[in-house]
Amino acid sequence: MGPLRIILTVIFILVCLSLVVLVLMQEGKSAGLGSISGAAETYWGKNKGRSMEGRLVRFTKILAVLFMVLAVILNLNVF
Repeated sequence: MGPLRIILTVIFILVCLSLVVLVLMQEGKSAGLGSISGAAETYWGKNKGRSMEGRLVRFTKILAVLFMVLAVILNLNVF
C-alpha cells in the first residue's frame, strides 16, 4: 500500500465522519404547523441560505462530492 493511498484513505475516513456529523446537525425538513400559518415566508425563511442551516447544507454538499470523488479514486486501484 503506497503512501498516497494511505493519505487518501485517511482523508476519506475524515470526510466520512465529518459528513455524518454534518447530517446529524441539520434540522429536519418537515415544516410542521408553521407551513399552515405561512411562517415559512418570514425573514428567516427567506434568508435561510445565509444562516447556520444554510452553511450546513452547503458544507454537506461539498463533502458529499468530495466523498464520491475519493471513493472513485480509491477504487481505481492505480496506487
